[in-house]
Amino acid sequence: MSADGAALGQRLRARDLSAAPAALNLLESSTAADRAQAAKLLREVSPAVLGHEAPGHVIGVTGPPGAGKSTLLSALLHAWRSGGPPTRTVAMLAVDPSSRRSGGSLLGDRARIEFDPADRGVLIRSTAAGDRLGGLAQSTRSAADALAAAFDVVVIETVGVGQAETDVADVADTVVVVVQPGSGDVLQFLKSGIMEIPDVLVVTKADLGQIALRARRDLSAALRALGSSRARVLAVSSLSPATGINELVAALEEHRGQLDLGERRVAARRAAALTEFAVEHGELGLRNLGGRRAAERLLAGQDPGVSVPALVAALAQEVAAPAQDPASLGQHPASLEQAVPAPRGEGR
Repeated sequence: MSADGAALGQRLRARDLSAAPAALNLLESSTAADRAQAAKLLREVSPAVLGHEAPGHVIGVTGPPGAGKSTLLSALLHAWRSGGPPTRTVAMLAVDPSSRRSGGSLLGDRARIEFDPADRGVLIRSTAAGDRLGGLAQSTRSAADALAAAFDVVVIETVGVGQAETDVADVADTVVVVVQPGSGDVLQFLKSGIMEIPDVLVVTKADLGQIALRARRDLSAALRALGSSRARVLAVSSLSPATGINELVAALEEHRGQLDLGERRVAARRAAALTEFAVEHGELGLRNLGGRRAAERLLAGQDPGVSVPALVAALAQEVAAPAQDPASLGQHPASLEQAVPAPRGEGR
């Protein structure tokens, strides 16, 4: 029997952190019944129901294997939980790559992040990327949307090594790219493709001295070459005593404060809906909509506060409309929410 998605969404909306594990289980399920309940969950934490964007700060952390992401996240987690006041509740989604040969994934990142298992203000979840390109699991987008309603900080950690692993930029409010010293020069950074997405660049292992300073200079030069001089470049060392962590926390908060959060998240939801529709319906589905640009125009006419499943449903309804009633083309409900009876009580 499927979990009650609406009830879980209402608990998250009330910032009941204990609902998070069950919510993630539901969002990761691929059965038809669970997907229907997941859509109800996401409706309950959507801006249309909340009355505003979810308050959590969604931070994407990406970089090549061995760059020190897990060690950095351990230091950041300690700063968020021990700093303040107030301390911040933190959810971390660690996305591990899946084997192309076996389809399996090690799911080891969770074990490498140091945290207190008894701390109820922390949730760490490992998940496999599966066969999806872009470095993220299919459920990562939905999980971040749901958790941002309950947690102060939501971190998505993913392996990003090139132009195919940059989907985190379409999910996160703030994107952190982690680079280790000695990993390349200006030209190599430019060739990698991943240099186009960061809001904050972090050079780890600053205790290495000159080699870390050289990496920081090369990253700054690469950003200038791309016209991305607004991105911050910081150097940190996670070795005790850690250095640069408080400056990184401040840089993340500064970036969040400068964002037009509504604009960024609306664009992200619409991009995610288009991606999900293409996965489910293929290129034929897009052609039936009149192409990608026509689909984007249709999404632009939807309520900016509805959830991704609702936007996908609107696209699917547009494809089905001509076969059902030629006169109904272009006339469809603003969202899937209209097809689901509104629960009484909180948030209405």
